[in-house]
Amino acid sequence: MVNAGDRKRSILDFIRGAGGEPSRIWIAGAAICLVIIALHSCASIEAGQVGVRINNVTGNVDVVTQPGLAMRLPFGLQDVYILDVTPQTFHLRGAANKSALEVRELDVRASDGSSFEFNDTTLLFRALPDSADATLRDSGLEHAYYEWMLPYTRSILRDEFGRESTISVSNPASFGLAEGRAKTRLNKLLGEHGLEVTSIVTPRPRFSTDYENLIESRNQTENQLAVIDSEIQRAKTERDRKLAEVERDQNKTMQTKRAELENTLATSVTVQTQTHREVDTYKIEKVANGEAALSAAKGKSTELKGQLEADYQAKKAAIDAFKNQPVERVMEKLGERLKGITIEIQPFRNDGSPQRVQLENVGGAK
Repeated sequence: MVNAGDRKRSILDFIRGAGGEPSRIWIAGAAICLVIIALHSCASIEAGQVGVRINNVTGNVDVVTQPGLAMRLPFGLQDVYILDVTPQTFHLRGAANKSALEVRELDVRASDGSSFEFNDTTLLFRALPDSADATLRDSGLEHAYYEWMLPYTRSILRDEFGRESTISVSNPASFGLAEGRAKTRLNKLLGEHGLEVTSIVTPRPRFSTDYENLIESRNQTENQLAVIDSEIQRAKTERDRKLAEVERDQNKTMQTKRAELENTLATSVTVQTQTHREVDTYKIEKVANGEAALSAAKGKSTELKGQLEADYQAKKAAIDAFKNQPVERVMEKLGERLKGITIEIQPFRNDGSPQRVQLENVGGAK
């Protein structure tokens, strides 16, 4: 068995290093130093935080926005400062300042000379992650940037709400415009220090008791006006609905009448067209018959004219031939013409050559 002295000697040899080996104490000390240096060379950045790494040799500033471990050079060559960028709440309420984030309530003098107060005005703000170096430079470490809120917030809110009168500040539309103007001005000024106001929540302004009663009375009157306007709009809607129904019915009637009239018109046009067609047919037929009759009459006239001319020439020839006949032949022809006619001759003188002969038609002979 190994005695206690041998065991002690073995432990001392291991620590001091036997056989030319380095001392275990130096190795352990070096490991501890490395661990300490490593711990001082890292900075932990949580969610909602950013790190600002400053090189103390060159003065270079680097903003680390990614959560995790941020490396830095040891022995004071680099420093990493952690800045909280989570949303913060700033209150203006109460009668006195309690902390950097809770200060005395906001009182405002309106443009018409009256005064009013806000019981609890709340602002949501934060440090901008990308501008953390400016926030650290202008404000300092940790939450020192809270100090920028009080002077800027109180002065700008007083200024913007002070532009309104007691009447306009009670109007939600004007009230909202004042909040928007205040937020814009705050972000313009605080943005230079790496801060941003995300929201302004202001309660209804508080006036004196008499004025509050007047406001309540006015609100009731406005509510009554709103009810009257609603009734007017409802009546107008009902009127428009009835007019639409009447117009729809009238349009339906007009469409029916129009369809009937168009049908009647189409029938009349058809009848008119048919009548025109029949008239044209009749006209064509009559004109054709008239032209045919005219042509036939002209032919007949020409024929009769030729026949008459022939009869005339024949009569003329007969007359000419008769002229050359002797008296006896003439008397013979005359007798043939006067056949059946009684001629009574009464001589007025005994003249073998009578100069005048008077004929009388007796018995209807021709």
